[in-house]
Amino acid sequence: MSEHVSRRTAMRLLGAAAVAAGGAGCTVTPGAGARTGAQPATAARLAAEAPARPARPARPGSAARVQALLERLTLDEKVGLLHGDRDPASLGQAGYVPGVPRLGIPPLRLADGPAGVRVAAPATALPAPVLLASAFDPALAREYGRVIGREGRALGQDVLLSPMVNLIRTPYAGRNFETFAEDPKLTADLVGEVIRGIQDEGLIATVKHYALNNQEQGRTSVDVVAGEQVMHETELRGFEAAVGAGCGSVMGAYNKVNGVHACESKPLLDELLRGRWGFDGWVMSDWDATHSTAAALTAGLDMEMPGGRHFGAALKQAVTAGTVPVGHVDRAVSRLLATLDRFGLLDGAPPARPVRDPAAGARTARRVAVAGAVLLRNERGTLPLTGPATRSLAVIGPTGQHPFVSGGGSAHVVPDRAESPLDALRRRAGKGAQVRHALGEDLYGRPLPGNALTPAADLDDRAVAAGRTWTHQGRFTLPADDEWTLYVHYTGRRPSVKLDGEELFPVQQGVAEFFAGGLLGTAPDGRTVRRRTLRLAKGTHTLAVSAEGGPAGQRFRLRHSTRATREADLAEAVRTAGAAHSCVLFAYEDATEGRDRTSLALPGAQQRLIEAVTAANPRTTVVLNTSSSTTMPWLDRTGAVLQMYYPGQEGAAATAAVLFGDEDPGGRLTQTFPAAEHLHPVAGDPLRYPGVAGRQEYTEGIHVGHRWYDAQRVAPLFAFGHGLSYTSFGYEKLAVRQRGEGLAVEFTVRNTGTRRGTEVAQVYLGPSPDLRLDQPVRALAGYARLTLDPGRSRRVSVAVDARTLSSWDPAAHAWVLGTGRREVWAGRSSRDLPLRGAAVVRRAAATG
Repeated sequence: MSEHVSRRTAMRLLGAAAVAAGGAGCTVTPGAGARTGAQPATAARLAAEAPARPARPARPGSAARVQALLERLTLDEKVGLLHGDRDPASLGQAGYVPGVPRLGIPPLRLADGPAGVRVAAPATALPAPVLLASAFDPALAREYGRVIGREGRALGQDVLLSPMVNLIRTPYAGRNFETFAEDPKLTADLVGEVIRGIQDEGLIATVKHYALNNQEQGRTSVDVVAGEQVMHETELRGFEAAVGAGCGSVMGAYNKVNGVHACESKPLLDELLRGRWGFDGWVMSDWDATHSTAAALTAGLDMEMPGGRHFGAALKQAVTAGTVPVGHVDRAVSRLLATLDRFGLLDGAPPARPVRDPAAGARTARRVAVAGAVLLRNERGTLPLTGPATRSLAVIGPTGQHPFVSGGGSAHVVPDRAESPLDALRRRAGKGAQVRHALGEDLYGRPLPGNALTPAADLDDRAVAAGRTWTHQGRFTLPADDEWTLYVHYTGRRPSVKLDGEELFPVQQGVAEFFAGGLLGTAPDGRTVRRRTLRLAKGTHTLAVSAEGGPAGQRFRLRHSTRATREADLAEAVRTAGAAHSCVLFAYEDATEGRDRTSLALPGAQQRLIEAVTAANPRTTVVLNTSSSTTMPWLDRTGAVLQMYYPGQEGAAATAAVLFGDEDPGGRLTQTFPAAEHLHPVAGDPLRYPGVAGRQEYTEGIHVGHRWYDAQRVAPLFAFGHGLSYTSFGYEKLAVRQRGEGLAVEFTVRNTGTRRGTEVAQVYLGPSPDLRLDQPVRALAGYARLTLDPGRSRRVSVAVDARTLSSWDPAAHAWVLGTGRREVWAGRSSRDLPLRGAAVVRRAAATG
């Protein structure tokens, strides 16, 4: 670690976070074979053991090399390394830090993730991390990270602002698709492997957002209030795993934590992250999340992004005036330089860049999308599509025709290619099959007829030359009251559209303007889209349009939909569904950074569409391209429901493969789906969400996600870990015994069906009777992903380590082993656990 932290200091609010043997999670071994991972820790080691060293250890002579550079750097050069700046040769990335060419310190380019590399160029658009997590497969997570790492380096980047490991605490959070799970253990297991994969390829990973950034509502100012035990047993576990995996950088969050901005929190940054976990990389702020100079630098923030308001001229002035010791600056610079040296970026020569391999990226994208596909419901043999269903199929919904690749905001990636589900289904059905599509809902509008306005104007594809301005004002008359949606599709600067003198699409400030959405914010041809729905009264209205060509010219179109066009779309969908043997209806929910969801229901008129289509054809499968959990009042009307989240550029092919049964749906839910809006951990309590008087209280305590449903005895719509296969599985012969200070759990899984299929066997752990601490009714303790042929069985071994058996004791500021009789369950989800056993956990004898 970079500096000594006394035991007394480290044992404050966030101190003494020991890392137990096994790192981020337990060892899971399907079937027979050699075990991997460290042996369980002794009690003494559990309280004080240092974390595993990073995957990329410091190179020989690194400290001397860094010290020599520090001695040669001027104060201006040091300060210049601690904040972002404008990139003179921008590649369209998120951030840039100038280097010091005279000393061989290269500039850094920082790109957004987490489902690919977000730059101004095509890249492999991978499935959203929540879909990756649904595979319950750490090895696949590492492969996912490797694709991103290679692409980032090939696309000229040095640092990836990913992965995001904040827990899915509330289903309303707008960025749930960017992260992994509601469960701390599963999150920790996966984030460690994603980071190793990214950094295997030489790209520096930045774990974010440290810490407790679980919502977008008020994220820049909300004060998140959580107790010590709650933080360690929930949100912090993923960050600890990231440090254990050797992440090069950590991004401080916008929000406050227990009254202090995260980027100024000495308990978070200095005492816990560096003092106890041994993090030796550098900490950067989220974009514009720095609020001070001396307080932030002293607390442990090393770099301000994206500019230098506090760590630029203000920092130099503070050092010159003596209010900030130059040693604090040197400490921050040395952390940055040591990390760059660890990744071979201080060798003098420009770093070697690999060549992109789009084909390999596409293969991984498809594999992840299939592995994470979650079959929520399957009644009456609706899936897989076989026999008559393959010859007569209706495809309903706008996202059946327009591929839904990724969410919006900083997670949006420009894909190399993206096939539509309609094309993929037609290709899979083959020649002679009738696969017909109906829109159901128009997302992008119809052209305004040329004679709709007086005087007339063609507004469907208007070009404006560079440096020119085009304007038109016309009138139209409505014979009756109506509800219109007006859409503007444009390149360059947004046109002005005024209806009866009111600007319909004003330029918004901040993230609301930048993070406009992935599906709804972009037309199929790549133009930016804005829409506005409003009620129009009978009579004459004035429409005025003005567009500026700008340096590169401008193209735009103005479109609309009305009550009549919406009814026509619905009627066409019903006719198309009723005429087919089977139907696949694609439903969507467009999420993005910068805003949270306001409802768990599908947006727009999709509920009405599903109800009408399923009434016309009960053999309807609903495919969900949604960001998080969804309420489903229409569920019982459907034949099947397939959760595909945001499936990436290969999502259409993966979806078709699962629907037709070429692949078994291999995913399981990493978040609980509530039965109703008011039946989840943050419902009905304004102190939890979105926050009252700037406070957000974690009053559910350690009972995050599925733990809350068990503690409150609330029945979910779909449980954590739920997911169906096209075959069936049986569980038998559970055996549980203590091994060291952990448990060895073994049981047999048998494919009892007629098809080859994939199962995710899950192990859950009950509380310790010896601990006087709040504990979950059941906590996820381990899992194993396995594929079996019909009639075959496998003996599954799951190692439950000492960390999983422990609770954080806020009085001792340490992890404490939960001894005594511990119940163990095994099965298919947190609510489908046919096997139950127990073992007595005792502390291992101390060794000399």
